[in-house]
Amino acid sequence: MRIFTVTLFICYVSASFAQSTYTPLDQDYYNIIDRFDIKANSGNIFTSVKPYLRKDIAALADTLLKDSTFHFSNVDKRNLKYLQDDNWEWSHSSDSGNSKKSILKKLYQKKDAFYELGTKGFQFQINPVAYFTYGKESDHDAGISSRTDYLNTRGAEIRGAIDGKVGFYGLLTDNQALFPEYVDSRIAATGAVPGEGYWKTFKSNGYDFYTANGYIDFNLTKHISTQFGQDKNIIGDGYRSLMLSDYSSNYLFWKIDTKVWKFEYVNIYAEMVADNLGHYTGDINYPRKYMALHYLTFHATKNFDIGLFENITFGNTDSLHNRGYDLYYLNPIIFYNAVENGLGAPDKDHIGLNFKWNFLHHISLYGTIFLDEFNLSQITAGTGWWANKQAGQLGLKYIDVLGIHNLDGQLEANIVPPYTYTHFSYSSKVNYSYYADYTNSDQALADPNGANFYEAIAILKYQPTYRLNLTGKLIYTLIGLDSIGKDYGSAPGQNWGSNVMLDYNTRMRDYGNFIGQGERTTIEYLSFTASYQITHNMFIDLTAIKRYEKSKLAVYNSNDNIFSVSFRWNIAKRLQEF
Repeated sequence: MRIFTVTLFICYVSASFAQSTYTPLDQDYYNIIDRFDIKANSGNIFTSVKPYLRKDIAALADTLLKDSTFHFSNVDKRNLKYLQDDNWEWSHSSDSGNSKKSILKKLYQKKDAFYELGTKGFQFQINPVAYFTYGKESDHDAGISSRTDYLNTRGAEIRGAIDGKVGFYGLLTDNQALFPEYVDSRIAATGAVPGEGYWKTFKSNGYDFYTANGYIDFNLTKHISTQFGQDKNIIGDGYRSLMLSDYSSNYLFWKIDTKVWKFEYVNIYAEMVADNLGHYTGDINYPRKYMALHYLTFHATKNFDIGLFENITFGNTDSLHNRGYDLYYLNPIIFYNAVENGLGAPDKDHIGLNFKWNFLHHISLYGTIFLDEFNLSQITAGTGWWANKQAGQLGLKYIDVLGIHNLDGQLEANIVPPYTYTHFSYSSKVNYSYYADYTNSDQALADPNGANFYEAIAILKYQPTYRLNLTGKLIYTLIGLDSIGKDYGSAPGQNWGSNVMLDYNTRMRDYGNFIGQGERTTIEYLSFTASYQITHNMFIDLTAIKRYEKSKLAVYNSNDNIFSVSFRWNIAKRLQEF
């Protein structure tokens, strides 16, 4: 990682432009921004790259509130004011963020800041973070008549800026949880808590883990910014991402973001955990893996974006020697496949195409084509060759459905063939491919289902008042699982292509492959959530979940009914929708 340190030092001494931090990844928060992008065709934010910069969000809110040509509902206007208040450092509105009444004249002088300090050359704020959930679960197929689930999260977040040039952010929480049974099954199979890194057992059947992320960021020029730290990134416009999602744990990365004219060009260089060794409890340095990513977005018109994606994953160790981070992949513009071929490296590259088309100020059509491997002659032959791995996504967002203010719908379909995202093994664990497969800390870097599935998603959101949000979701998945083990099971069994960590050389056959092969399993996930915002970024959530999993292999069958109440403060919902 010395290359990161040296580069950051060079960047730091050359930085001379005001810099903003990013908003934490939060689907509800980003839904507000995305609906304004559809409604206004603003072009202010490249929505396929997340997280968003706070200064871009503030600029969007400032602009739309001043534009008299748009006829926003009262709820929309309150949402725009909320975005100003939440990003007050960058809003040009004179009253943005100001509290009507502070506490002891020191606390909550700003609506989103428990304590804020602003001096010449230094701005700092700190907020408490809390997330408490109490739930009841039943699953008669699994023999659970009644079980109590819970989540206990406490922590703090900080953000600020130095000399108006360097932004910084940090979040640390301590967590204890007993997740629903279907999540327990995923953890038992993978050895990983979804979205988290190291964990340990809590009491008899719970989990104890820290969540920590933080970064510094600054501008190199007017059009080029950089970020270094530990966090997550998303590439894509869908509810799921087939390119890069936030499902896995935080990872160390260096990002360069260039915005010139109608282009945004993102480079991400990351170090990840190749294998958490099945939740090893001793002192050990987990094996590392690396990723390099390019993503270029072009605003072809005011309401149409097209993006080109390329990435490569590679290991710290191969069969010959310890590699470390291969400096050839730091080239910000060259095609990675050309580098890989030139090196003779056993690495894994992917390419993709993403698009988004907003029209009628109410509808957004988006999609992704993701290419793992491609052979046209094998496709036209229709033989089901195992290495033809082309995934696809198509979705539609419809805001203010049928003219009803703040009623938004979304439909999305995802198709991922068997063995997509997998690679061959060059580790000591011959059945697994930890070093170059598309995973981080034993978790998929794209869709949480891995591969070998069809997925249909329907979402309906309604915000009748500023403080109340109602959300219903239906997710239907048809997936072909391995015949032994579950999902990412510790026993590989018959590799039918859903487990993205398995060595593709352990596949069952070369030809005759199809989506859903193996243990054909259907999963129906239905949820309803009512969220009420008590005060700025403080929420009460009431959630009901019905999850039904059915397979010919009885071990996969489950019928979960979950009801929960949550209190959240300055933190996004923990979603486990798989």
